Amino acid sequence: MTNSSPLTPQTKPGNYRWVVCGLLFFATTINYLDRQVMGLLKPVLEQQFNWTETDYSHIVMAFTAAYALGLVLFGKIIDNIGSRLGYTVSITIWSIAAMLHALVKSTLGFGLMRGLLGIGESGNFPAAIKTVTEWFPKKERALATGFFDSGSNIGALVAPIIVPFILGAYGWQAAFILTGIIGFGWLVAWRYFYEVPAKQKRLTPAELAYITSDDNASAGASPAAPIPWAKLFGLRQTWAFIVGKFFTDPIWYFFLFWLPSYFDNTFHLDLKKPSLPLVLVYSGATVGALGGGYLSSLLIKKGWPVYKARKTTLLLSALAVLPIIAARYTTDVWVVVALISLAIAGNAAWSANIFTIVSDMLPKTAVSSVVGIGSMAGAIGGVLFPMLIGFTLDYYKNIHKITAGYNIIFIFCSLSYLIAWLLIHFITPKMKPVGS
Repeated sequence: MTNSSPLTPQTKPGNYRWVVCGLLFFATTINYLDRQVMGLLKPVLEQQFNWTETDYSHIVMAFTAAYALGLVLFGKIIDNIGSRLGYTVSITIWSIAAMLHALVKSTLGFGLMRGLLGIGESGNFPAAIKTVTEWFPKKERALATGFFDSGSNIGALVAPIIVPFILGAYGWQAAFILTGIIGFGWLVAWRYFYEVPAKQKRLTPAELAYITSDDNASAGASPAAPIPWAKLFGLRQTWAFIVGKFFTDPIWYFFLFWLPSYFDNTFHLDLKKPSLPLVLVYSGATVGALGGGYLSSLLIKKGWPVYKARKTTLLLSALAVLPIIAARYTTDVWVVVALISLAIAGNAAWSANIFTIVSDMLPKTAVSSVVGIGSMAGAIGGVLFPMLIGFTLDYYKNIHKITAGYNIIFIFCSLSYLIAWLLIHFITPKMKPVGS
């Protein structure tokens, strides 16, 4: 006996799917809160452990390399075991890893703990995207993705408020322990409230019919068979997502792991106190994530083809990042805050839509695998880019012009999204689904 029923124009679906999306939002918030702690503590830890910029870049690379490996593993695992169990494993590993940072006594130890954190955190996005694919029809997926992805920005926004407070009151070890504990509270809620739609007793028949409306529209078609990994790499749709992540994820890692240090070096902010510039900068990400998801969903509701709505929003997102290049021409902290906020908003809008194109173009059975593959490509870029960052900043720090080093990096940031968009357009001009 199924709890689904036909959805008529007069039937209003319920909103339980947004409860599920809320859980994804909080998981992503915690994911980025735990990730961001290191960047905020960098000025303190580099003095205590005598790090160079290259040393710190190696610690970041340990995280991104492990994150890349974990994305591939978790993508395949979650396609096999589902989001409920996959999320349980992922957040347990990353919460324990976050707390273990407090026991570290060496640079090598930080590298090892960042690696373990990266493996655990890599399960978040494959699980979240699969959940959105299962719980939302296509016309709502970009908005749902933008909503839960804004958690990454809220995590980055909250961290500059609470981490300096914990650091000043209890020390850097407590910052890792207290932020790590939060994940276990979320896990209790996840295990209690989440189940796949067909098994979720809290779901009304009308909402289940709404969620599965895309499936009903193609009811005569045969169910999609799992696509082998070797075949996924032969699909243009997979490569569109790969290039979209490879060229842009490293920029977001830079914003996360180096912006606190940039403001410390350039504008001498006291990172032992809540930082208004950082709060404002990461607030831009929340606006971008929600705005980017809303815009493409709105265009689709207005009758635009899905591919055109996604590509238009991606292009506008890429253009929003370009002005960051002007940061080199000003010494006014608030002008810099405005430029970086716009760039981070563009990044967040890009992220909301780049994830959604996977579910637009590929069957549900391949979504987590492709998200894992593409996110691994982004993490590989996140391994390579810190090498350039570390070399560049050490060189300019030694000649006492570190701000000039950051300005060079901003040039790379400004162009990466536009390059990615052009490549996506070349690979998949109309973003046709597999088999069409």
